[in-house]
Amino acid sequence: MNSLKNRVQLIGHLGNTPELKSFENGVKLAKFSIATNERFKNAKGEYETETQWHQIVAWGGAAERVSKALQKGNEVALEGKLITRNYQDKDGQTRYITEVVLGDFVRLTKKEEVAA
Repeated sequence: MNSLKNRVQLIGHLGNTPELKSFENGVKLAKFSIATNERFKNAKGEYETETQWHQIVAWGGAAERVSKALQKGNEVALEGKLITRNYQDKDGQTRYITEVVLGDFVRLTKKEEVAA
């Protein structure tokens, strides 16, 4: 049960192509966002779609894999863990960011569906 304590699974579409960065020590980092949609009926009986955006970070080999395999618009299933970090903005205010640290992913968009 320990592996279930901090685990998230999402299926959505990439809002941007992963941005790959390499640090001086050789560590690689990729960042991207995905949108998940939930469809429901409102009080009037009409269907509505609510979109949530999730920030994804991938490190090391996972960063390299996502940068080669994924691009904006691809549908992807991924799993990872939630982290919250903070930083000081230019005005000295503490800001908080919640991200998903990627564990694994599967591209659901077929290669022939990818726009050139």
